Amino acid sequence: MSHGQDHGHDFPPMSSVKRWFVTTNHKDIGILYLITSIFVMLLGGALALVMRVELFSPGLDFLSSAAGYNQAVSAHGLLMVFWFISPFAFGFANYIVPLQIGAKDLAFPRLNAMSYWAYLFSVLLFVVSFFQGGTFAGGWTMYAPLNIPTYMPNVGGTSVVLALIMFVAAVTMGSVNFLTTIYRMRAPGLRMRDLPMFSMSIFLTVWMMLFAFAALLAALMILGAQHLVGVNYFNVDGGSLLWTHLFWFFGHPEVYIVFFPALGVMAETFQTFTGRRIVGRKWFVLAMVLVALQSFIVWMHHMFLTGINLQIKTLFMVTTIGISLPFDLMVFSLIYTMIKGRIRYTTPFLFSLGALILFILGGITGVFLGAVVLDYEFRGTYWVVAHFHYVMFAGGTALVGGLYYWFPKITGRMYDEFLGKLHFAVYFVGFNLLYFPMFSAWETPRRVFAFDTSMAFWHKIATVGAFMLGMSFLIMFYNMFKSMAYGEEVGDNPWEYSTTAEWATSSPPPLENFTGIADYRGGKLSFLSESEAKADGGTATDGGAVEASTATGTAGATGGALATAEQALATQTVESEPEHADHASYWPLVVCFAGFLAFLGLSGIQQGGVYYGFAGAGGLLAAVGFVGMAQESFHAPEPELAEQWPFANVPNMKLGMWFFLASDVVLFGGFIGSYLFLRVANGWMFWEHELIPEAHVTFPGLVNTYLLLASSFAVVLALVAAHKNSSRGIVATLSLTWLLGVGFLINKGIEWQHLFHIHTDAFPNGWNLATNVASSTFYLTTGLHAAHVIVGLIMLLYMIPRAMRGAYTGEDEASLEYFGLYWHFVDIVWLFLFPLFYIL
Repeated sequence: MSHGQDHGHDFPPMSSVKRWFVTTNHKDIGILYLITSIFVMLLGGALALVMRVELFSPGLDFLSSAAGYNQAVSAHGLLMVFWFISPFAFGFANYIVPLQIGAKDLAFPRLNAMSYWAYLFSVLLFVVSFFQGGTFAGGWTMYAPLNIPTYMPNVGGTSVVLALIMFVAAVTMGSVNFLTTIYRMRAPGLRMRDLPMFSMSIFLTVWMMLFAFAALLAALMILGAQHLVGVNYFNVDGGSLLWTHLFWFFGHPEVYIVFFPALGVMAETFQTFTGRRIVGRKWFVLAMVLVALQSFIVWMHHMFLTGINLQIKTLFMVTTIGISLPFDLMVFSLIYTMIKGRIRYTTPFLFSLGALILFILGGITGVFLGAVVLDYEFRGTYWVVAHFHYVMFAGGTALVGGLYYWFPKITGRMYDEFLGKLHFAVYFVGFNLLYFPMFSAWETPRRVFAFDTSMAFWHKIATVGAFMLGMSFLIMFYNMFKSMAYGEEVGDNPWEYSTTAEWATSSPPPLENFTGIADYRGGKLSFLSESEAKADGGTATDGGAVEASTATGTAGATGGALATAEQALATQTVESEPEHADHASYWPLVVCFAGFLAFLGLSGIQQGGVYYGFAGAGGLLAAVGFVGMAQESFHAPEPELAEQWPFANVPNMKLGMWFFLASDVVLFGGFIGSYLFLRVANGWMFWEHELIPEAHVTFPGLVNTYLLLASSFAVVLALVAAHKNSSRGIVATLSLTWLLGVGFLINKGIEWQHLFHIHTDAFPNGWNLATNVASSTFYLTTGLHAAHVIVGLIMLLYMIPRAMRGAYTGEDEASLEYFGLYWHFVDIVWLFLFPLFYIL
């Protein structure tokens, strides 16, 4: 398997082991995601089989302890929900989305590589947790108070929390990258509303991921702090309910984060193997948008058994039923597409059809859980287990279909169709044998191995189904390995009615995807040479009318803002070599390995010894890695010709910074919301009079407010100096910003030191992180802000020497502007924290 033309840079061939450690190319990263996530599936599946063997009969028969069963249940859920199904989908997203939108790569190739390596090392950290006194055993939802050190004291439990934090970092990097790429690097003529269905599903998915995972990150950082430094959050009044709010604010969008890529695969395969465009495509897309928006206002239906008042429960019951309506439209659209088309029962289509059937069953059974009264009966039973898997594993089913669908594109060879259909038959029968009996055995309590003997029959059938489902993947692996070696070689497009751009290039594609520049402006996909694209110059907008073609499945714009290539070539005669991305770098691997060492060290920091060494080595290696990355180009060359509405005048780096800060808003919102929630739960005035010492005064916070406001003004002056091409002015103002930031930290350190060592009747041991919930929320929230200040100061230590060498003047001032966005954001956050923690 070869990617054909590899543009310079001494990029190793695919047969080289080195390539897979240094690559930043989106197709290679996609393959790495696919392979790693399949290994995770095998581990999670093995744990599932262990559970099913234990459940073959009531009582503890197979495992040696209840703790072992709890670990198996928890690890299975965490691995499959976080580390398998979404990364599996994003293996396809990495490989396919740039091809479908006509891009050469993602906007930030090194960030993409970092995202993968952070994902891989988070998996390894999770695996290490099994050898640290046992892994996390509190269920995949990690409900409080079972998740706190009192009930989860082993180091392995802490490692899982840190592994999840590392995983969320990987997700955030990927989300920023995909959003920037899809907005800024589409082929000319490819408007947002004309995105191929799979790319559209990924686009909506990463929007949900950007905000949902930030809320989860807030919860995990708080939980990690509770394990590492003993803060009081989830062990106080309202703490358990707080965790549930934070987790499910992430958790319900996660259902659609998992399912939307599968829905995109289903739409692509239905179009290809029925020979017609999705019926009601624009309504299908609108329904997806509505679900993405509504996904953030239904989370409390997971909390009907809590003490939330009936009016709130009723409201969320209505929103829960409401979110099912757009799905009804999408289901009927897919069904009607089959009716209107001519079906070809290939393996990818069979898996997509099977996914649709499973999802319909999952959706119907989920309606029961959306009703408050019925949820009281079904919550915590195997009805929920069955429903959950019919929805989530339906997504996995479609993604397996995607593996068969794009297998010829990725490998250049065709899979064995008979074995593929055999795999589907065994898979589908095994799946339903496993999960459908759970509806009959619904009175079995979740997450326990003891159940009434009257339900033993159904559990025996389910166990047989589990092994049948597992064996079906042996057929798949045999098919894949056999086909990669001996399968029939395929051309660019082995499917008769596939119409998206990935099928217009070789199988597998060359390093930079196409031999020319993809162009949709003529009404169908065509390609310009590099010289034609340079002559055509400029940026397309979403202007003009679109005409869709059923035959080609493409859309083109008439009108618009660009001259034709022929007109431009009349005045352009000089051809220059186009700029190509450098696809090789060790630094993403180095940085993420450093993060792994640091988190491994943190997990056992209270144990001391070797863990100190891991943490120190991780910190030093991270410093080296970031310095190394700073010497390389961080982003891919921006295309000379692209559809970039609505951000035509916003560079990739600036847009990426906007998306990152949007995610950071939710992170701080999680911390601030947690503070407000716990303060109300513990009594607003009681908090002020009983939990906070008199020594906690307003003056230090006021001084810090002035320091940060002055530092923001200094950054503005740096930009003014850059406009005037004054290197001395830039150095002076950046240095002033650094000094003011250091002053902020020193003042905060003095304040904290004073509070730590006060001695009063109410606080004889000082007011430290673990004194009470008020001290914990104060130190952790303002500490998170201080960490952002420290990151900004590290950036300045890199920027000031560069400014001394003449950087950031003239057209090079963009980096200064991006830093300013970050620094102003950090200062604005403090304007919220100051009144909350010092005045109110």
